[in-house]
Amino acid sequence: MFSFTCYLISTKSGSWEKGRKDCRARGADLVVIDSYEEQEFLTNITKQESWIGLSDREKEGTWKWTDGTPLTQAYWATNQPDSGGEDMQWGEEDCVTVIPRLPTTYSWNDLSCDAPRQWICEKILSI
Repeated sequence: MFSFTCYLISTKSGSWEKGRKDCRARGADLVVIDSYEEQEFLTNITKQESWIGLSDREKEGTWKWTDGTPLTQAYWATNQPDSGGEDMQWGEEDCVTVIPRLPTTYSWNDLSCDAPRQWICEKILSI
């Protein structure tokens, strides 16, 4: 729990879409990070690189959250996003993970949406 929000960090790994489906089946969605405090909380509680609800799948370079809001505050790791640096071995990198071992303000990485990672679900509780 953090600020009237319940989080679930998966113990399974899968694609970004698999993570999103799992979250939705639980009445939640992939996490939308909308404050530094939430970003800090998540980087402190996650142990593995994990999917968050951010992607540019609709339009390359236009990052949106799963709730449809545009990205306004970012926490990209150094030299990210890089879409795989145009190296075909990485494929198209349209989905975002948070990497807990990196500094809080520089811990996001764009990655192929098919890469197997854990995921973070978020459900905002009604008062």
